[in-house]
Amino acid sequence: MSANFGDEEQRKEDPTSHEQRFDQEKAVKRNPHPDFKKVEASRPDWSEKSELHFTKTKKPGWKLGEGASDGGKSLKKKQVEIDPYEEGRPAIFNYKLLISGIIPRPIGFVSTRSEDGSSTNLAPFSYTQVINHDPPLFIIGFAGGFANAKDTLRNLAASKECTINIISEHYLEAANATAINAPYGTSEWSLSGLTPAPSSQVKPSRVREAVFSIEGKLMSTQEFESKVTPGKKTGVLAIVEGVRFWVREDAINEERNVIDPGILRPMSRLGGITYGRTVEACEIPRLDWAEQEKEGATEGLAKPKVEGQ
Repeated sequence: MSANFGDEEQRKEDPTSHEQRFDQEKAVKRNPHPDFKKVEASRPDWSEKSELHFTKTKKPGWKLGEGASDGGKSLKKKQVEIDPYEEGRPAIFNYKLLISGIIPRPIGFVSTRSEDGSSTNLAPFSYTQVINHDPPLFIIGFAGGFANAKDTLRNLAASKECTINIISEHYLEAANATAINAPYGTSEWSLSGLTPAPSSQVKPSRVREAVFSIEGKLMSTQEFESKVTPGKKTGVLAIVEGVRFWVREDAINEERNVIDPGILRPMSRLGGITYGRTVEACEIPRLDWAEQEKEGATEGLAKPKVEGQ
């Protein structure tokens, strides 16, 4: 199937694809709780007092060569080797392992529009990251290939435009609602109650509630094929160039080059259905070799690289 099919063409070509994706989602079994509402009710209320604050590092007096700051405890723990292609290992096991181990992950809340402007989409993607600053480049990872593309990928591939909005605490629930398995063609903007704002360089709307948004234009895509099932397309990587930034006025400094994390208050993705808050941080300056050498901290440690390191 062509990667630039419109919504209606995709639907006619494969009317079951929308439902199949949600069947696959059920197979993931992200939610470990049979009765989540009961579990949620037993937990403390959201703390509005949890402001971003700074602490010392675990060992402020750490010196070169001292290794981990756990007194060697981690070296006493056994490690398990896992072959991602082990016979009988479902690919979904690798997915669950990776999303629970590569954490926290930033969430790109991506807004797109079909090429003819007849349809829009708004969805969160935790396979999102900034990879360069000149030009500003971002990557978004999509599960599945072009032949079974989600609305976001299909729109992005056709129109070459999107906005990437960073999810903050104050609209987490609304952002999460856009991932609901709603009937085909239902507006995520309406379901979430979020506010579309006009962009200046691209057609897809920004999320007005977002503290930080990026207008982006697609540079390239790369489709990936399964090594377990040759011929099966399992993912697509999109590289997007940021062509405009939007930052809430109270979150940006005078030079317009630093965003205050205490105002951005970004949410991150952990494994399963878990999200993380950024409420505690520590600072560590980069070490300077000349200064460390002058203090004698490098004595006996300046050794050549050897095999096995």
